[in-house]
Amino acid sequence: MRLAGPLRIVALVITVGLTWLVASILLGGPGGGFPRIQQLFAGPESSVTAEPRARKYKCGLPQPCPEEHLAFRMVSGAANVIGPKICLEDRMLMSSVKDNVGRGLNIALVNGVSGELIEARAFDMWAGDVNDLLKFIRPLHEGTLVFVASYDDPATKMNEETRKLFSDLGSKNVKDLAFRDSWVFVGAKGVQNKSPFEQHVKNSKHTNKYEGWPEALEMEGCIPRRTTAS
Repeated sequence: MRLAGPLRIVALVITVGLTWLVASILLGGPGGGFPRIQQLFAGPESSVTAEPRARKYKCGLPQPCPEEHLAFRMVSGAANVIGPKICLEDRMLMSSVKDNVGRGLNIALVNGVSGELIEARAFDMWAGDVNDLLKFIRPLHEGTLVFVASYDDPATKMNEETRKLFSDLGSKNVKDLAFRDSWVFVGAKGVQNKSPFEQHVKNSKHTNKYEGWPEALEMEGCIPRRTTAS
């Protein structure tokens, strides 16, 4: 009977010690909150660490452009339903949302030094006047960047002078551009070589997905800033 008192004290000490140990494990120590408890009750799928989202840079590019470069992304029109888009340095220059695109050629002129938009216009190459397009691109200043995205028909009204002007801007495919082809192109006034920024898909009911309508073209990249522009 004399041992009952000491045994109760020992039992109490053991109980307190075990309680403290369990609490420390579950709560994860000071500042730990309840993560350990949540992990105990969570399912196996909840314990898997979520994949971090890939970071996107200007205009949705997967990586940043080097210094003194301009980030761009372009999408040609899809058939005659979805209009084209031209993005530069995270600014949407032309799109259906901005309500400044149309059938034919959608062209944005940009200062190659500052990256600022000079003017953006759409030219109907099916029923429009090609002279409007010629007046737009003939007087370009040295160093002007030219972004072009097709929509529906980019070529029916094209003549030899139009093709030569785009060729002088660095296009290698404009000479073959035809009815309802898809075309995206970035050129510049005063370039010495053909532009590396160009894509072209022919309109063919035998090879294209939409019975003669090419799929929309998407192009992105980094353009070196021009050192001078007049």
